[in-house]
Amino acid sequence: MTFDMDTVKNLHPLEIQIILAYKKDDELWVEKVERDLGLKSGNGNQALSWLAGKGIVRELRRETEVFFELTDLGREWKEKGSPAERIVELIRLKGNLTLPEIAGNLGMDNKDAGSAFGILSKSGVLAMDGEKRVRMALSAENLKDGRPAKGEGAAYLALIRGLLDKVAGEGRIAAAELSGAEEEAMAGIAKKRAAAGAPFREADRERVIYGFTVEGEKVPAGEIAALLEKAGITGGETGVLTPEMIAEGSWKGRAFRAYNVKVPPVRLIPGRTNPYADFLENVKDKLASLGFEEFDGPLVETEFWNSDALFMPQFHSARDIHDVYRLSDPETAASIEEPWLSNVAAAHENGGGTGSRGWNYAFDRDFTRRLILRSQGTVLSAKTLPRAKVPGKYFGIVRCFRYDKVDATHLPDFYQTEGIVLGEEVNLRTLLGMLEMFAVEVAGAKEVKYVPGYFPFTEPSVEVHIRHPVLGWFELGGSGIFRPEVTSPLGVNVPVAAWGIGIDRMALMALGLNDLRELFSYDLENVRLRRTSGQ
Repeated sequence: MTFDMDTVKNLHPLEIQIILAYKKDDELWVEKVERDLGLKSGNGNQALSWLAGKGIVRELRRETEVFFELTDLGREWKEKGSPAERIVELIRLKGNLTLPEIAGNLGMDNKDAGSAFGILSKSGVLAMDGEKRVRMALSAENLKDGRPAKGEGAAYLALIRGLLDKVAGEGRIAAAELSGAEEEAMAGIAKKRAAAGAPFREADRERVIYGFTVEGEKVPAGEIAALLEKAGITGGETGVLTPEMIAEGSWKGRAFRAYNVKVPPVRLIPGRTNPYADFLENVKDKLASLGFEEFDGPLVETEFWNSDALFMPQFHSARDIHDVYRLSDPETAASIEEPWLSNVAAAHENGGGTGSRGWNYAFDRDFTRRLILRSQGTVLSAKTLPRAKVPGKYFGIVRCFRYDKVDATHLPDFYQTEGIVLGEEVNLRTLLGMLEMFAVEVAGAKEVKYVPGYFPFTEPSVEVHIRHPVLGWFELGGSGIFRPEVTSPLGVNVPVAAWGIGIDRMALMALGLNDLRELFSYDLENVRLRRTSGQ
């Protein structure tokens, strides 16, 4: 980098202050620069990094610094006194006591009281009499107001108190700044890492030592300092002209930092909602405007509501562990609400009162309590039937889970828009009208087709397919008219049109995507671009 007058004028004030404050042979590090120049925390690191990038300073070496800081226990010692201080004070006020009595009076563990007594006993401050009571061991001339006034014990207590005050005042203290006696005392009461039960925590950090670039290596600091002095730049120039300065006239006589009008402006990134979240909200608003009521439910369901209530036989292949996710703890629900359990069991076994022959097997009332992650949104349609109004319209945006291979149109967890329409006049034409609305108006598909399908809980059953410009034809979802074996056991005796459509797949068309995984991308730039492009 070539340094001339124009380049020097564009140095940051922090860089300028460092260049002018130190000599060529001085060694610099973050804490020293911040302390010497009165900079805010972090400014020293910024300035030295900028100077290193410009070749004005270079890294000389790295040093590991050991330091100590107070723990929560240390702050308690600072406020209430160390255990040794508190024990001496207690003995002074109450006379001779046993160690359990000392621990009880001071609210500390017997172990802590014993450790503190051991130190004080070794220092000749306390002793234990024949009745195992702790007493003051110092002679009268070594006491002042009942406390150690001189000698090894007094020195130890003063040492601990001094360390507490010093570290609390500065926030931390480097091991290199401790005296020999302080270092010895700290070794007995400090611990590394979590430091549970210790007043001081020992830690270390790496310190980077910088020095100015010397002659023959890019630009020497002395040459830059000369250019700064020639330009009259001190590093104290004002960087911002505020309305208050103009109104008060305080800008007059001030030196201002030069502005580089060629520097690109700061990129402003306003917060925006996620486009897929917006899409889901728009679907909800559209259905609500059509008179639908929204339903919702837990992610964890029983086999009963997820499948049995939908007349799916318990030996159906979709019950296999490879298609649904089971819970391991707890494995089953405590009970299933009656009379729905008995009604559904009868429909499976012999048709119950539905006019059907059922599936002709013994319904397993333990299996039906098994807990799984919801595998289809239709579970909420089933749970809504017992309380539904007739006529009525209900929907939900439902998160579901199935074991599946991940690709452009499949995910192991996905969203469905689920809904039912109940009424005497409800028929297949009603259902096809709803499917067309989803395919054309919501998904924005240009080509739609309806294919006969099979589901254990609907008859007739219809699949709706749409054509994607890149992915081609794929299924949007399934639908049909609920069978009496579903509606009758749950107390409904009118036709019910039901659908479960992959709203994630609708979003592929509506948002112009080619892969479902893009809906849940962590690439914010891609999400922002899609948002600003109007998709």
